[in-house]
Amino acid sequence: MLKTTPFIAGLALLLIASVQARDLDQDEALRLRQEGVIQPLQQLLQQAFDRHPGARLLEAELEEEDDVYVYEIELLTDGGEVRELELDAVSGRVLKDEEDD
Repeated sequence: MLKTTPFIAGLALLLIASVQARDLDQDEALRLRQEGVIQPLQQLLQQAFDRHPGARLLEAELEEEDDVYVYEIELLTDGGEVRELELDAVSGRVLKDEEDD
């Protein structure tokens, strides 16, 4: 029983995390953009590049976290640092900007 307890606890945390965030596919993102629910990714990318001039885009995805649409963006800065930004896809507000582990 003691050997399986950490495994069960880890599995429970994984299930909780997967319930809180959901990746949206391209079709759903396009629909939300066309309906005016979210801002265009390109517009918010410019905001990210303004914060980190000269950075290069590594990854961008749209997620729904607790009924909030969030663009999760990873940038590689000129200094070689990987930054993870989360932007509210509706308001454009920066929710997180930190070095990625």
